[in-house]
Amino acid sequence: MRVFVFPGQGSQKVGMGYDLYQNFSEAKYVFQEVDDTLGFKLSNIMFKGDLTELSMTQNTQPALMTIGIAVLKVLEKELGKKVSDISSYLCGHSLGEFTALCASGVLELKDTAKILKIRGKAMQESVPLGLGAMAAMISKDFSKIEDLLLKVKSIGICEIANENSNDQIVISGNADAVKEAIKISSDFNIKKSILLNVSAPFHCKLMLPAQEKLKQELNKIKFNNPQVNIICNYTGLPETDPIKLKNNIIEQVTNKVKWRETMNFLEEKKIEQLVELGSGKVLTNIAKRMSEQIYAFSMETFEDIKNNLNKFS
Repeated sequence: MRVFVFPGQGSQKVGMGYDLYQNFSEAKYVFQEVDDTLGFKLSNIMFKGDLTELSMTQNTQPALMTIGIAVLKVLEKELGKKVSDISSYLCGHSLGEFTALCASGVLELKDTAKILKIRGKAMQESVPLGLGAMAAMISKDFSKIEDLLLKVKSIGICEIANENSNDQIVISGNADAVKEAIKISSDFNIKKSILLNVSAPFHCKLMLPAQEKLKQELNKIKFNNPQVNIICNYTGLPETDPIKLKNNIIEQVTNKVKWRETMNFLEEKKIEQLVELGSGKVLTNIAKRMSEQIYAFSMETFEDIKNNLNKFS
């Protein structure tokens, strides 16, 4: 049994997808479709642009979705099989869940690109630049994490944004509250705290304006039945009902990404392979740290696809 996973923000880099664009009509179509939908050459920013521009949230989100879908389309072409023939589940981290919805046919490519640009812009505009922050907390013991968050509550909002693995949690909220949490974290069994280089405090109550905007936009879009079950960030469990899939990605904006629960579910279901499609190896590395049972690898370039095709026999 196999799961395809799609990365979230932070995995972007200039040059991603260029070799696929040059060598495969299936990939070229994906990039051109997204460019046409958005009304500008996102592909140029991805292939030869400036990292600062690519890292603008409204560019990053559709860009990472585009590379993920391009890799999948090339893989399907090379294998002569559909995604439903080669995977038991699909899931993605934060914006990666939208890539999973597109990969499974729940959302059309055009709609996914459009909604991710809107989502990214709305998230960026929810909190003035510099007033929000996120931090990664590394520890073997998170039993006092709620006490830490309670301690800084009087300063501002500070919530768990991602439960990434057994040893990493990300917090998000008002910058002053997050920075104070970092400062005192060692008193609460946190081994290491790292302020993240992000432009907004994702997955916390400060994203409520973005959640409302996303809800309005998603109500205009058709959600189809998935060809492959989607494991949702909001619940950490699989879902097939289009209405619930829509509600889950709305709830995801202000709630934590349950990636640790997702990994635990995959282990329970005896998943043997986790394949990360798109840019980077963040989710592959989490899987390697968390599970001895699951064989994890990533596919981003044509070289990656060529070298790993034998693993799909």
